[in-house]
Amino acid sequence: MNKHKTTARNYPFPWRENNRFEFLVDGTVFFPRMLGAIDSAKETILLEMYLIQSGSVATRFIDALKKAASRGVKIYLLLDDYGATGLKQQDRDRLAQQNIQILYYNPLHSYNSLYNLYRIFWKRVDLGLYRDHRKLLLVDNNIAFTGGAGITDDFDPPEPEKQWRETVVEIKGPVIKDWRNLFLASWNRYAKLPLTLPDIAPASITNGQRGRVTCNIARHVSGIQRSLNKQTYNARQRIWFATAYFVPSWRLRRKLKRAARAGVDVRLLLPGPITDHPGVRYTSHRFYSRLLKNGVRIFEYQPRFLHSKTVLCDNWVTIGSSNFDRWNLRWNQEANQEIESLDIAATVEQIFRADFKHCHEYTYKEWQQRHWLTRLPEWFWRQAEKLSIKFNQRRR
Repeated sequence: MNKHKTTARNYPFPWRENNRFEFLVDGTVFFPRMLGAIDSAKETILLEMYLIQSGSVATRFIDALKKAASRGVKIYLLLDDYGATGLKQQDRDRLAQQNIQILYYNPLHSYNSLYNLYRIFWKRVDLGLYRDHRKLLLVDNNIAFTGGAGITDDFDPPEPEKQWRETVVEIKGPVIKDWRNLFLASWNRYAKLPLTLPDIAPASITNGQRGRVTCNIARHVSGIQRSLNKQTYNARQRIWFATAYFVPSWRLRRKLKRAARAGVDVRLLLPGPITDHPGVRYTSHRFYSRLLKNGVRIFEYQPRFLHSKTVLCDNWVTIGSSNFDRWNLRWNQEANQEIESLDIAATVEQIFRADFKHCHEYTYKEWQQRHWLTRLPEWFWRQAEKLSIKFNQRRR
């Protein structure tokens, strides 16, 4: 009985048939598609976003949202309070108009970083660590977008060579209702008055694909990692894993090593020298040796910062906001789109193969022969990770 309740809690949404999914690579492709959906909106726009920063991309979105609001479209913006600190007051003022409602998820007690650290480590007040890391745009209960992209110039900068490598999936079909209900649950957690919208029944797509919405709510719901653990355990052909921040649990590392030893094609697509958090990259390096020794292939992406968050296990795909690292899965709200489809799996395989061509693949021998100066920052960040683990244990 308890097991059934746990399963229902961690997987609040069922698998649904007859959806359509399209994968969009890089901001030069997915931003125009998202803005086009906003421009065609007639009734409602729901936008749940972790990272939004003032700049060219944010201006384009604000302009599109203002035009939609002027047409009478009801717009609801759910922004993480920490992730939105880079949104300037003039942009906030531009959004303050009729038909646009803005809600900030888990408002910070203070925007002073030193004071927040004092509250966390000395006063032991860690509520500010809970963040909404999800990324969702849903228009007219008809079309949705999710992935790892924020509304920042990092994903479409003036210099194309600096563009972050990202993938977003466009969604149509019955799973739209689940994405909407997930948004409403997050909104109503912090809204003074609950938001209610008319019930919907999104149209099914003939000969469409099977999909399921999975989510994480810090310390309460862990559907994303449970599903990932299950799929990696059951994989018989391949496990291809792309993530921006690779600090996996021991359980996932064990599954990857066991799968590789059993003959499964296990590949990790990870950031190379270009990254926004070098410390996380150095922390992930401590896992390379044992993974490589057990047959896991590791590719580091070279030309740009790899920010994509996609996993392909046989013909199962998951894509969304989750990096699958311990920090995100413990403290953040996350949401992913799962897909079971031969066609989608083939598409995602092509995307992976295109990225592998721009990677450096490490061998176990090469990794073991690194210079000690290369290992020094890895040791430092390993000590920092130990402190983080001790802090997490103290909070329990």
